[in-house]
Amino acid sequence: MKLKEKCLAILGLIALTFGFAWTSIAQQAASGEAERRALFLRGAQLWPVYCNTCHNARTGAEFSPAEWQMIIMHMRTQANLTAYDARAVLEYLQSSR
Repeated sequence: MKLKEKCLAILGLIALTFGFAWTSIAQQAASGEAERRALFLRGAQLWPVYCNTCHNARTGAEFSPAEWQMIIMHMRTQANLTAYDARAVLEYLQSSR
């Protein structure tokens, strides 16, 4: 009986550990999705202000994600964008493909 109780206790601890780990992973995924959504919305606000001032409106599908990344890296200095705002515009363009 003692061995059976120990095995059940160990299995219970393992289940709790995996349960907590799964909750943590799910919370991280949700917060990551919330951050991406916030970046997207910020990028949607910045795009007409910073990019559309000099360039015709372009869809996200016009360039690949890698091309947009290069363009944003170059234009960040031209438009004097902060790192966060550059990430936001990039997220907006890449997500609107």
